[in-house]
Amino acid sequence: MVQHVAKARTVFQCNECGATCPKWVGRCPACEGQGQRTVEMNFLPDVKVLCDACRGARFDPETLSVRWRERSIGDVLAMSVDEAEEFFRSNPSVHHGLALLQEVGLGYLTLGQQSPTLSGGEAQRIKLVTELARIRPNAEPVARGSLYILDEPTVGLHMADVERLIAVLHRLADAGNTVLVVEHNLDVIAQSDWVIDLGPEAGPAGGRIVAAGPPMRIATQRSSRTGVELARFLERTHAA
Repeated sequence: MVQHVAKARTVFQCNECGATCPKWVGRCPACEGQGQRTVEMNFLPDVKVLCDACRGARFDPETLSVRWRERSIGDVLAMSVDEAEEFFRSNPSVHHGLALLQEVGLGYLTLGQQSPTLSGGEAQRIKLVTELARIRPNAEPVARGSLYILDEPTVGLHMADVERLIAVLHRLADAGNTVLVVEHNLDVIAQSDWVIDLGPEAGPAGGRIVAAGPPMRIATQRSSRTGVELARFLERTHAA
């Protein structure tokens, strides 16, 4: 087992040197550690297919023989964030980041998912997790925080995940940061400290400030389309 651990350290620590680096010898030689191979199509877009050598595990048999708690590195990369959160619960440094990914609604992603396959909203939320990981629990708000600009981070999220994302944005603001969100989701707008409604139309017919202020004030502005919809949303919310 000691030898297996030593080999794992050698195989997994190099990300830059390429195929000629002796530290990179553990990856699958057929797919070069990608887990899939590209099939070139003459007049159609290239197609990605599962590597027939490693079956998507990315590493060679010797590397996959190294196991921790009966799982190989291939098994771990195939885990979803939700599964990994439970699996690494005894390892605080790893578990903390996984729990944050769950909080922003990314529990369905796999640990080995390639970054080009992420949507824009998913990529933004991963960046949020990176920032949240820097905030110490029960820390006092900083005197001079950071400015975070997010573009439609709720796209593709279930309503329950939107609520979790809003809680995360509040945590960033409570830590002394400023969060600027470009958003059409009324749940997010209603939870904002300050709303700037741009319009009145899109494109060349827009770009002017129609209304600005706290959500309750915006909801009283009949000249603002956002205000009209926000008033209806708040009415339904209070009625429920």
